[in-house]
Amino acid sequence: MPTIWGRRSSFNVQKVMWLVGELGLQHRHIQAGGQFGGLDTPEFRAMNPVGRIPVITDNGTTVWESHAILRYLAARYGQGQFWSADPAERSQVDCWMDWSQTVLQPDFLMGVFWGLYRTPEPQRNWTAICDKVARCARHFQLLDKVLAERKFLCGNSLTLADLPAGTTLFRYFELEIERPAVPNVEAWYRRLQDRPAYREHVMVPFGELFGRLDY
Repeated sequence: MPTIWGRRSSFNVQKVMWLVGELGLQHRHIQAGGQFGGLDTPEFRAMNPVGRIPVITDNGTTVWESHAILRYLAARYGQGQFWSADPAERSQVDCWMDWSQTVLQPDFLMGVFWGLYRTPEPQRNWTAICDKVARCARHFQLLDKVLAERKFLCGNSLTLADLPAGTTLFRYFELEIERPAVPNVEAWYRRLQDRPAYREHVMVPFGELFGRLDY
């Protein structure tokens, strides 16, 4: 039975817990990080030398970094449903996962969410925030075009491609920022909201993070 370390309000933990919910995995969840601490203990550092969440242990295997965990869980328990055994199909999923991690997540999570929501108001860099909001608008307009002809990023069923970008949607649509008209993204978001695992693990209140850089 997998054990997952990480607080529920962590963006990267939410990706993993969403997949755990989709897979219906029995698991143990240990709150860590933020108010729970524990990331600098020798025991935790032995699992993850960089001291970050999420981390999982499963049958003697320890995995850290959220996308590595997603791939591990999908490969071990998903029976090809979320991450295909076919290299060509799997590569398409990986493209969106890597784009989300290297393009969308830095601009939204670090640029907008951290810059606007987690940074105390006197320390906010509004020029940088506005730039990242504009960049995110272009990212979501790109997704809107992709989703015009499909229900999910890689076709008509949920895959790992949807999890990293899909996890951003709750915060993106909750923040008081300018957003472009992206009807296909909004329809995708509604489809995700229909999934119990998404509602339970991604639509988590994040008020505890407001104005807190060191949480």
